Amino acid sequence: MTRAATTPRLLIPVVLALFLVAALFAARSQSASGMSRQVVKTAMNAKLHEKVLVNRRGLTLYSLSAEQRGRFICANTACLSLWTPLVVSKGTTPAGAPHLSTVRRPDGRLQVAFQGRPVYTFKGDRKPGDVKGNGFMDVGVWRPASTSSTKSTTPAPPANPYPGYPGYGG
Repeated sequence: MTRAATTPRLLIPVVLALFLVAALFAARSQSASGMSRQVVKTAMNAKLHEKVLVNRRGLTLYSLSAEQRGRFICANTACLSLWTPLVVSKGTTPAGAPHLSTVRRPDGRLQVAFQGRPVYTFKGDRKPGDVKGNGFMDVGVWRPASTSSTKSTTPAPPANPYPGYPGYGG
């Protein structure tokens, strides 16, 4: 066989291999861009008169004042029975508001954070606009995650909206 006859035979597999590699990179690039998910929105809260972060169902997202710089307070079953972490799958970049990131929880899951503080929903909030967790005190104070420059002057509810609940942080 001459060299001219073998070149086209070799060229076809090489072109096919390059095509497959290009298709693989294109698919991977599309899935990587799809990893940014809107898990948070902002909404004006009529009770607080400020813009707060909410989850996709419209429920208020809270942060605990003592949870910062990687320190988790809400990690035991008593706390987690009232506060549900907003978690995302590995590789997801949370979107929907500025200053969102993720932090690794003690159990290994990735939790959405706003301005470096992990965010949670409160079990007592049943519908959009509820802020029954505002002012809940433990080792710190739970407040709605707010994008407003000034905090609300609305009085906080009683320290423990569940009388008789023994608490969970000391």
